[in-house]
Amino acid sequence: MLWQYLKDNHGLDCAASTFRAYIAKTPEFNAYFEEDKRISSPKGTVRFETPIGKQAQLDWKESIPFETKDGQNVEINVAILILSHSRFRTFLMSISKSQSVLFSFLTETFEALGGVPAEIITDNMKTVMDEARTEHSPGRVNAKFAQFAKDFGFEVKPCIAGRPRTKGKVETTMKILDEIHAYQGQLTLEELHQFVQDLSHRVNHEVHQGTGKIPAIEFKKERNHLLQLPAEKVRDSYRIKHTLVKVNASNMISYKSNQYSVPAQYQGKKVGLQVYDNQLWIYYNTELIAQHPISNKKLNYQEAHYQEALGVSMPNYPDIDDLAKRNLATIGEVYK
Repeated sequence: MLWQYLKDNHGLDCAASTFRAYIAKTPEFNAYFEEDKRISSPKGTVRFETPIGKQAQLDWKESIPFETKDGQNVEINVAILILSHSRFRTFLMSISKSQSVLFSFLTETFEALGGVPAEIITDNMKTVMDEARTEHSPGRVNAKFAQFAKDFGFEVKPCIAGRPRTKGKVETTMKILDEIHAYQGQLTLEELHQFVQDLSHRVNHEVHQGTGKIPAIEFKKERNHLLQLPAEKVRDSYRIKHTLVKVNASNMISYKSNQYSVPAQYQGKKVGLQVYDNQLWIYYNTELIAQHPISNKKLNYQEAHYQEALGVSMPNYPDIDDLAKRNLATIGEVYK
């Protein structure tokens, strides 16, 4: 993870193996990493491979504290689906872990994959299980999720509570997502969303350490073994709806008579609006371009959007940042 961060952001130009060797032979660095070595499980784990197209593993990387570039402290979650045979992964960053978000994520993921795995292994998350599976009980799948599984044609396979190794492929992916912490205070929520998508793309095109193969290449073989998608009408019933709206001359979109800012480059364009869990998510094509909490205020600006618009209209002003802050304070008082 450290090697990847230095490579992406500080021009590190060496192989990962070379970097690990350098760490190992530098006592003060090696001591730091040695402290965090995990103790092997005394029971061990039997490795097995899954037949092509049969299985996917589903989980959340939950409640990640993140400070955005503008100082906002939020908790984010990342949904993960990994095809067990090819190790092809899809991620979704979300503020919420609600069932509607999960259904929409799985629907759009299955559409992107071009099919559905025969079974999905999951832990005992509340949006899937009403009662956890244990060594003594099969548990009970939530009625809405059971209907979703029936509509898409897959079988739900909950893990026994307290046995994360049962879904080890997705647990391993969780560690990759720790890279998010390297960007604390450096990204907006929109940029973090894009980082998570870029991370998914990167790991799908790297050689997987466990298989020695590239997931994106193996997925091309696995795609043809997935189950057929249900009818579009069924899929649409589980999707969080997109509403097309036009960005006005002030770089704002309107929702319930209140206005919300977007970056200046989208002025005059049609963008997609999703509303869930008291948040607005604004997309251009499939790219998230802005996110706002739903508000009763008439005008809702992100400071970066307002600074950008001022910079275009007043390119020679000596201190755009200060002017933006003062104007936004005034706007906040006038348009409460």
